[in-house]
Amino acid sequence: MKDLNASWAAWMNWFNSDGREKPIKDYLVLANQLVWQRQASFFAAAVLAALYFDPISTFATYGVVVLTEMLDMILGRKSKAWDGQDPVVGRQILKSIVLNTTISAMAISVFIINIAVQQTSGGHFTPLFFLFSASLFAAMYNSQMIGILLLRLSIYGFAFLYIAFLDVVRYSPPLSSYIWLEFFTIIFVLYFIIDISVKFYFSYHNQLNQMKLIKEENERTKAALEIKSQFLSTVSHELRTPLTSIIGGLDLVNNGVLGEVPEYLKPIIGISAKNGHRLANLIDDLLDLQKIEAGEIAFHFKPLDANDVVNEAVESTTGYAEKLGIKVMTVPCVEDCRFMGDHGRLIQVMNNLLSNALKFSGQGGTVKVRVETSDAHIRILVQDEGVGIPKGAKDRVFGKFSQVDSSDVRKVGGTGLGLNITKQIVERHSGTIDYVSELGVGSTFCIEFDRLTDKIKRSSRPEMVADVARRNTFNQTMARSS
Repeated sequence: MKDLNASWAAWMNWFNSDGREKPIKDYLVLANQLVWQRQASFFAAAVLAALYFDPISTFATYGVVVLTEMLDMILGRKSKAWDGQDPVVGRQILKSIVLNTTISAMAISVFIINIAVQQTSGGHFTPLFFLFSASLFAAMYNSQMIGILLLRLSIYGFAFLYIAFLDVVRYSPPLSSYIWLEFFTIIFVLYFIIDISVKFYFSYHNQLNQMKLIKEENERTKAALEIKSQFLSTVSHELRTPLTSIIGGLDLVNNGVLGEVPEYLKPIIGISAKNGHRLANLIDDLLDLQKIEAGEIAFHFKPLDANDVVNEAVESTTGYAEKLGIKVMTVPCVEDCRFMGDHGRLIQVMNNLLSNALKFSGQGGTVKVRVETSDAHIRILVQDEGVGIPKGAKDRVFGKFSQVDSSDVRKVGGTGLGLNITKQIVERHSGTIDYVSELGVGSTFCIEFDRLTDKIKRSSRPEMVADVARRNTFNQTMARSS
């Protein structure tokens, strides 16, 4: 009794150590998932045995097996509420598992021994096969808890030895008899079951260790990303304040507010102001990216008219387009083209698309912005006559800090963040963005949103939608644009 108490105390110490709740929860989950699979095999064994042996004793012992399975099902339901944190509840569950395992293994052993006892000739292949199947099942699916596995296999081992000695005791055969061959084969099968159980046990715990390492690495990565995000935010804010003063001062000098600027200084001041604005745009992009990824940007959705959004965006880029010598045309939609969106962020999206179209177009070219509708969707297309985008470049087009031309002497500057930010904003509107392009001919970027109609009520934060009809319509539109 003292040894039994000491063993139980050691098991409780094992349970109270870190991470021991996962094997228990894994055991319970598998036990409940495979209950019908186990019962199907035992039922088939009972039916088969009842055809050749005493059906009353066969189904009586099988009924006890079914009752033990019900105990496991009841325990599974009770344990669902356990979150793995309360050790008192965990110890109660562990005690129930030990009790259920003992009763279940004994019931299965009695069920199989009953068949073996009735079989008086031809060896005991049928009951041994049933017992081997039960042992193999335990080795495969009880490997989470070595104590439970050993308990079940110990009871099965007794059943194996009982059947092994059954004919030896019955017939006292000479060593040359096939009964002894069967006896030694059963001993070999016992060794095989023990060996495979050990392998399953170590395999399970190796997987646990791998999962633990992955989780730790994930936590380190998340911590590094958080530090990076905080550093990026702090540095960007710290840079923005002095940069605003520098840009403001340069603009005052460049506009002659502080006096006439000598001609030989104007180019230098102009270049400084231009690069100051470029650096400010970089900081704004970095801050937007950090806020979007951290989920810190609050989107304020309200009904918007796509024509109004396009007109406002085109007006804001008029000066830049005239400076480049590029004409911007708009083709509005004559139908109702309202949708739910955040006005400020969608202007940012349109500005990014127009800016790219203008930067990659040649002087004297044309950028066309069209608004189209279908029954359920609204599309805004920005078409340029620029250099085009090579095939297979989509990851770079919408990637972070990347441009299609990544050479050291690329013609167009920029952070490579604009289209990535644009894509994330569009997706937060439950929209899609894509493009078609041909080298030397131009590109057409298309963004698509759910159309707001009187028959469809939209929530303030629409969820992502993707259906086959919508994608087909989108692809047809892109094909027409190309």
